Amino acid sequence: MAKSNSKKTVAEQRAIQAQVAKADKKAAKKKKPGGAMQAGARTYPEPPLPQQHQLKPGSEAKLDPAPMYDAPFYKGSGKLEGLAAIITGGDSGIGRSVAVLFAREGADVAIIFLDEDEDAKVTKAAVEKEGRRCILIPGDVRDQAFCKRAVAQAAKAFGRLDVLVNNAAFQVHSTFADLTAEHFDETLKTNLYGYFFMAQAAVAKMKPGGAIVNTGSVTGLLGNKDLLDYSMTKGGIHAFTRSLATHLIPQGIRVNAVAPGPVWTPLNPSDKEGPDVAQFGADTPMKRPAQPEEIAPAYVFLASNQCSSYITGEILPIIGGYAGG
Repeated sequence: MAKSNSKKTVAEQRAIQAQVAKADKKAAKKKKPGGAMQAGARTYPEPPLPQQHQLKPGSEAKLDPAPMYDAPFYKGSGKLEGLAAIITGGDSGIGRSVAVLFAREGADVAIIFLDEDEDAKVTKAAVEKEGRRCILIPGDVRDQAFCKRAVAQAAKAFGRLDVLVNNAAFQVHSTFADLTAEHFDETLKTNLYGYFFMAQAAVAKMKPGGAIVNTGSVTGLLGNKDLLDYSMTKGGIHAFTRSLATHLIPQGIRVNAVAPGPVWTPLNPSDKEGPDVAQFGADTPMKRPAQPEEIAPAYVFLASNQCSSYITGEILPIIGGYAGG
């Protein structure tokens, strides 16, 4: 009887196997080459992108195609009404889109940038178009004294400081063997020291209900063989976020991070060479890079105590999907 049951089970399994094989063949005949996933309110560019390369720190005005940052279908609802925010690296890329959406939600915005004057002026105009105030503060976040002055300037201009977005970053690929001490130091000073200096200065001006949103990265979650120093700093930012969040609970200040995957910003063509830029984002499950306006709403969510008052110490990945095993 046992042998008879075994034969029956084998026959059933083989029948299922044959049925699935038949379905696979049918699906293969119908299968068409898949393009990038488009699930947004408008269509976003997909690889191949134009080959291009820029000198550091990169210019949004020179990017082709221009990053999509203004989120025309995003409607503000007063989530940040009457608040004041400071955004490092706010002249372009994710920072610019965050500035625009913060303004659309009712916040005044101070933009810190290195020397990208043209990009910064475009961001300022975009914020003011939303009916909010914007001040530009050029300087180097690696300098602790500058960070203190910048925070003081923003708080004085707006009469308060409620939100800090740490977003400025330095990224240049390198092999492990060729990674110099100078390169390593530059990455750590910008990506870690800058976040620490800005947070320390901002917390001194914040009241309960304030929020810090740090920009992490998928590289800080998964690593990247060509960005060892950058990945290390992003992992450090994630740990800093969780540690500072716990530390600031008694002061009523929340601290979270967004960890984006590939995003079309000046950071990338100022790191990669033309052929690599052309395929940027193609290896994600969605087969394209994100546009800044697809990332910025997460910063609104984490900055607003109307949306995320019970969220602190979290890392929110926005990476275009997870590949199956």
